[in-house]
Amino acid sequence: MMMIHDLFTGKLVKLTASRDSDAAEMAKWQANSDYLRKVDTDFAVPKSVDALREHDSAKGHGSSNFEFRLRTIEDDRLIGFVALHGMEWNNQACLLAIGIGNPEYRGKGYGTDALNLMLRYAFYELNLNRVGLDVISYNLQAIKAYEKVGFKVEGQMRDAVLRDGKKYDRVIMGILRDEWLEMQK
Repeated sequence: MMMIHDLFTGKLVKLTASRDSDAAEMAKWQANSDYLRKVDTDFAVPKSVDALREHDSAKGHGSSNFEFRLRTIEDDRLIGFVALHGMEWNNQACLLAIGIGNPEYRGKGYGTDALNLMLRYAFYELNLNRVGLDVISYNLQAIKAYEKVGFKVEGQMRDAVLRDGKKYDRVIMGILRDEWLEMQK
């Protein structure tokens, strides 16, 4: 079994709690419709600094939600978030959500590092057996990152997202603890 020296630190990013200054940076990401339309299937609506702060204080860390901020190891810069939610403790399963809000850090391995950190947290700290997610079929960069860390396509929800008059599938993906552990060898 892998020896964990620091549960919250990867090669490029670290998982941290939210900070008071985060909402202002995250509000900038909210102004980017491309980001909003990739991170969620809901309406793309920018959130204000106050709304983001309220979200942070309301959500917190509970027994069914674990949300972290992603910061660079190099300079402690906020670049995104990652969360485990929808916990089903009896089934040792949950869902994962991730967003790299700062476009300068996309496609450079930060998301992959964050995914591996969060899977390590899910499987070693929370003792889960399965982590699932869904992603819009046009978000090819995210699908590639998920597959890189071991997620497998398990199915799709056809025509589940309507954007700009076109219909897109939601790709259902998942990874099991044993699959992830095998990739760590």
